[in-house]
Amino acid sequence: QVQLVESGGGLVQAGGSLRLSCAASETIFSTDTMGWYRQAPGKQRELVASITGGIRTNYVDDVKGRFTISRDNAKNTVSLQINSLKPEDTGVYYCHYRRSPRIGVPEYDFWGQGTQVTVSS
Repeated sequence: QVQLVESGGGLVQAGGSLRLSCAASETIFSTDTMGWYRQAPGKQRELVASITGGIRTNYVDDVKGRFTISRDNAKNTVSLQINSLKPEDTGVYYCHYRRSPRIGVPEYDFWGQGTQVTVSS
């Protein structure tokens, strides 16, 4: 079973920054997708940002220009730099890893345990 270990959450004032990191326990291939989801209180989990192959990124509209996702395939990690934090960014952030199909093994999704980000106004 693949483990995703997240770090970097915390309490920060509006306008501040945080950096979230996630380390996977297996080798990540360039064809795999890694990303971050957010679940705000009382809301469904939503995709915040994803990255495939180190260059193809995708962001939800309300974080564009503030969040930057990056990955290090050599270290099997994905990071999310969060700047200009807003109170509405508050939530639990989950690391997500979509393992692309391998020979004889179908595509599969893995999730981290989540890290809390709280932004005070």
